[in-house]
Amino acid sequence: MTPPSRRGPEELPPAYGALEARFQRLSHLEGAGAVLGWDWATMMPEGGAETRAAQIATLEVMGHEILTDPALAELVARAEEELASFGPWERANLREMRRKIKRAQALPAELVEAYTKARGRCEMRWRRARAEDDFAGFAEAFEPLLARVRELGTALGDALGLSPFDALIDSHEPGIKVETIDTLFDELGRFLPGFVDEVLEHQAKGPKPLPLEGTFPIEAQRALAHRLMEALGFDFDSGRLDVSEHPFCGGTPSDVRITTRYDEKNFAPGLMAVLHETGHALFELGLPRAWLDQPVGAAPGMGLHESQSLLVEMQVCRGSEFIRFVQPLIKEAFAPHTDVSGRAWEAANLERHYRTVARSLIRVDADEVTYPLHVMLRYRLEKAMLAGDLKVADLPGAWVEGMAEFLGIRPRTDQEGCLQDIHWAVGLFGYFPSYTLGAVAAAQLYDAATRDEPELPERIAQGDFRPLLEWLRKNIHGFGSFHSSAELIRAASGRPLDAAFFKAHLKKRYLT
Repeated sequence: MTPPSRRGPEELPPAYGALEARFQRLSHLEGAGAVLGWDWATMMPEGGAETRAAQIATLEVMGHEILTDPALAELVARAEEELASFGPWERANLREMRRKIKRAQALPAELVEAYTKARGRCEMRWRRARAEDDFAGFAEAFEPLLARVRELGTALGDALGLSPFDALIDSHEPGIKVETIDTLFDELGRFLPGFVDEVLEHQAKGPKPLPLEGTFPIEAQRALAHRLMEALGFDFDSGRLDVSEHPFCGGTPSDVRITTRYDEKNFAPGLMAVLHETGHALFELGLPRAWLDQPVGAAPGMGLHESQSLLVEMQVCRGSEFIRFVQPLIKEAFAPHTDVSGRAWEAANLERHYRTVARSLIRVDADEVTYPLHVMLRYRLEKAMLAGDLKVADLPGAWVEGMAEFLGIRPRTDQEGCLQDIHWAVGLFGYFPSYTLGAVAAAQLYDAATRDEPELPERIAQGDFRPLLEWLRKNIHGFGSFHSSAELIRAASGRPLDAAFFKAHLKKRYLT
């Protein structure tokens, strides 16, 4: 889809034009904060944390002041009266403006500042606590952050007519509520435990993956990652790849910053993290360029965003066709450093590595079959913490029991348990369901793409990702928030979000 050309300021109705100018300023503040956040995660020395938290909090408060300016409500009312002269993109933009204004006006400035500073302090404590397996140290910083999150959820819920947890979920998934997530998770909860048993039994009858032994220098991994990112369509004139404690995609749509982490003894996790984050980055780079400084130019929700990363990582890059393409590139990348001549480096063995299902402890390294179970555990625990039914001090024990229930294994340390993820340390409650919403949507969208473009798998095997990227640009990326996530999924696939596609995909890949 190509949005119509955006009208210049002199062509806009006065009230609406003034709103666009204010939201452009807000976009610039948010972009500056995003780049400061990237620097925080990748390069900032630990001693800069307190000052950086204050800088980011200042930007957050400045943005909050723009959205809560009493004059804004008058501008919105006047812009509504100008609606007859609007095009559809301006109308959609005004709708998204109202949404942002309503949420901001629910929050006192002092709470926004306190929450942002608490996030900064907690993240820095989490970094040390994770490395040192020190839950008590983490809890000291997490308790005050959780208090701020509860205040945030309550204030938003009161203003939006939602429960506190629904209001936090709405921050990441507009229009989605606990009821919808519970229904999806109940369906997957009935399917996945028995299916995992079937897959493990089926897998045991086949050959085991041969180990990929050797040393894989970081520079060689980085060069391979760059090569694959470019093949997928990433534009290095508008982004970069770096290293962080936890892989992420940040920055702005014209300056996309993605990160990974490397292990010189095992290249697969770092490479898959790059491919996952590249899926996010391609979405950002494909958003409607003319509207990037306006609310309608942003992605409509994180579930759809996760669908793009998981479509790339899981649907495409763990598929047979991609592995046929990447196998000679992997050998070429590491041949100067290790022996890649044996059967372990054949495509069939690489495929077994990327398709192995296991009851594992670490979410980011989990296979696509067990991954939703990791998410369901976190969802249960954060609901309980937010409601006050689970004390922070009891989180490690609840995590261990939950892992035993969902995956049949128990972590030995908090480092491989409740300290493994960054999300709670930065106050992101209500985000985890986005991963499973995204996995379900990814299967449905890739099914639609291959129905529309039957040659896609073979083109991928040849290293040609242009048809896939063009389909995504046309059906998902180019709309921004013009439509909701649910509307985009229905329009692209012909059906509302349906877990049947995800289950069918898993059965085909892991039981045939």
